[in-house]
Amino acid sequence: MTTTGESDTAARTGPWWWERRRSAVLDVGLGLASAAECGVEGVQFADDAGIPVAVGVGFGVLAGSALVLRRRWPIAVVLISVAITPARMGILMAIVGLYTLAASELPRRIIGALAGMSLAGTLIVTFVRTNQDMANGDLTIGEGFIPFIAISTSLGVTAPPVLLGLYVGARRRLMESLRERADSLERELQLLAERAEERAEWARGEERTRIARDMHDVVAHRVSLMVVHAAALQAVARKDPEKAVKNAALVGDMGRQALTELRQMLGVLRAGDAPPKPAPAPAPVPLAAVGEAADRAAPRAEPAAGPTAPDLPEGPCLAELDELVDQSRAAGMAVDLSVEGDTRGYAADVEETAYRVVQEALTNVHKHAAGAKTYVRLAHRAAEIAMQVENGPPPEAGPAEVLLPSGGNGLVGMKERVTALGGVFVSGPTDAGGFKVSAVLPASAGE
Repeated sequence: MTTTGESDTAARTGPWWWERRRSAVLDVGLGLASAAECGVEGVQFADDAGIPVAVGVGFGVLAGSALVLRRRWPIAVVLISVAITPARMGILMAIVGLYTLAASELPRRIIGALAGMSLAGTLIVTFVRTNQDMANGDLTIGEGFIPFIAISTSLGVTAPPVLLGLYVGARRRLMESLRERADSLERELQLLAERAEERAEWARGEERTRIARDMHDVVAHRVSLMVVHAAALQAVARKDPEKAVKNAALVGDMGRQALTELRQMLGVLRAGDAPPKPAPAPAPVPLAAVGEAADRAAPRAEPAAGPTAPDLPEGPCLAELDELVDQSRAAGMAVDLSVEGDTRGYAADVEETAYRVVQEALTNVHKHAAGAKTYVRLAHRAAEIAMQVENGPPPEAGPAEVLLPSGGNGLVGMKERVTALGGVFVSGPTDAGGFKVSAVLPASAGE
């Protein structure tokens, strides 16, 4: 983590305008050195100006100590250094002030203007003082060297600190920019991680819903038929033993098939979390394979098949619709199946969804309208496949009326399946007192 913005403000440890304590110590040390330098040079200034030495020294100390303010007011420090240049004071102040000015965030035009003022002041003062020293005999050089000395001195005092300050300022801005980018990237990564976690949670919820829907579809139908057969068995056990034996066999077969389907689905769900065993075990199955396992768990064997049924195909298809209807007829339901159009193959998702809609609709008839006349219609059209399950009103009263529990998820699951493939699902009561379920699926869905 980087410390920028609020974190950087909280990390300040220096007094007043200094961000760090060591910066304050450095500036105070430079201020003392500059004050000492200007105080010593104030003696010569007092002698040249004809003022008391104490005044000259005090003026130098006061002017030199202004270097302490270089981080707060760099323009003022440079202007003071330019102002005391004629007094031959403030070389250290001029160098440090120009460096601080160039390294600051001030506009380049201000930095250039103040650097030009310092260069011009140093050039003029050096030129004048060199001429005076030659006139007084303190310096013996040729007059042609005076401009060279003035230019060299002014450039030597002005150019290096300005260039160094510009470099340090550019480097500091680059580092701050990289630090800000790093912080921005870290925030983006954190946001992406949060969104990924939200998507993963949403995916887990969707997968749980799909697993619950698949388990409801593949198990509820058989269990409902088992309850119906058990009620019929109870009714005819003493009157017709042969029929009772047949119903008992059907109940046993359906119970074994339901247990087999549940065992397959639970085995898939537990495969990823199973601890290692000494014996070779199958590789963990990813969560995405749960849907395929639910498809493989669809009813495919004949009712008389035992618990050791052969390998199941991947999912139910419309070709098994007759078998599904026969199972309901065996349970005592009067079902009429009609198919319109030319029979053809569809994508696996389309055929499975169509099968599940009819299966769940028949299950609901067993639950809520036992004994009612039911019509199953399937229509193969050019670009779609339509299915409809409609039952009439239930009988007034039956000798062995069976009340089956309902979780209220059947219609919801059917609608979710159909809309997931871009189809239309409609359900509701009919004017005759029955109930109707209709669904239309695009023929190209799932391809």
